[in-house]
Amino acid sequence: MKQFIFCLCLSLLFVFFSTGNTDAVENPLSYQNNKFGIHILFPQEINEVSGLINSNGGDWGYAVIPIQATDKDLKKWQKFMDEAKKCHVIPIIRIATEGDYFKKDSWRKPRFEDVLDYANFLDSLKWPTKNRYVVIFNEPNNRGEWGGEINPSEYAKILTYAVTVFKSKSQDFFIISAGLDNAASNRNGISMNEYDYMRQMNAEIPGIFNQIDGFSSHSYPNPAFSQPPSVQTQMSITSFKYEKSLVSELGGKDDLPVFITETGWSSKTLSEDQISSYLKEAFTSVWNDKNIVAITPFILKASAGPFVEFSFIRNDQTHTKIFDSIENMPKTKGQPSITADVLGDNIQQKTPPVVIRNFSDTKDGIVENKIVLSNTLKAFIKWLLKI
Repeated sequence: MKQFIFCLCLSLLFVFFSTGNTDAVENPLSYQNNKFGIHILFPQEINEVSGLINSNGGDWGYAVIPIQATDKDLKKWQKFMDEAKKCHVIPIIRIATEGDYFKKDSWRKPRFEDVLDYANFLDSLKWPTKNRYVVIFNEPNNRGEWGGEINPSEYAKILTYAVTVFKSKSQDFFIISAGLDNAASNRNGISMNEYDYMRQMNAEIPGIFNQIDGFSSHSYPNPAFSQPPSVQTQMSITSFKYEKSLVSELGGKDDLPVFITETGWSSKTLSEDQISSYLKEAFTSVWNDKNIVAITPFILKASAGPFVEFSFIRNDQTHTKIFDSIENMPKTKGQPSITADVLGDNIQQKTPPVVIRNFSDTKDGIVENKIVLSNTLKAFIKWLLKI
């Protein structure tokens, strides 16, 4: 039976699977690049970003933003993309699920259909640059980010599936692995050291780090978000170097682009002057690594809750000294490939990835039942054949 299913899938693959756009993503390290960026939480904040990351000679910096599975509003997110293009900001979209209804202290565990839905939705948007940067979920080495469990095997399967599905929609999707918690320790059922987690991912899907286009690093100054840049360990702002070394050891690309999508010092323990000084030192002596594409500290602003200690903007909307220090740093005029599409004022949702039954009359007057496979389903069949 298994052999029959395999042959059937193989036949369907050859009959229905068509070759799409073969253009690959661009290596952002191959052209002039502005590595300055910021992490934001809401689409409307995009208009406040450019003055920070594109100041003092800069252009086309980066902004990381999460999107939840329940927030696929086409007009809302197209407006975000339009504003990003106007402001010369390169978006990095981090896909997420939503809070788990039954486990209040965690996010719902992602499913394959979540990835499928995201690929279809994000392909429906007009992006400002040729490269469409997508981070596949967040810190799965913490139970709260993966449905209350620690399961590197599941994440590896989700990640390899994401590569296949997104690339089947457009070769312009630049797939980035999730940033891992660099301070997490091995606590049974609660968290896992990020390096052990990466090894188990590769054990499940050998060569997994050779499939992605870039990897995300949460290079926080741990412990306690307060260590100076001179502290260079596996859990400090240099953690990206150890992660990159392990990626190479596991058979990944030696020149895999690095995206530091979260980092920052806590204002609970340090003054704004001290944090400003640390940031300047980090950018010039640690994060000047040639493999780093973007550095997007967490976070632009947070008016309440646990993120306030990292905020670059105060509750009264004034800029902190931390904001000013980034704003005043010299930057590079980024030169990414810009899309020629007009802004998406009248964008329409593309056909969702489903199997469509097409009924048509034959010459003999007999109704013929045809099955037409969508591109995404074809990709799913291709992915099945690999596992």
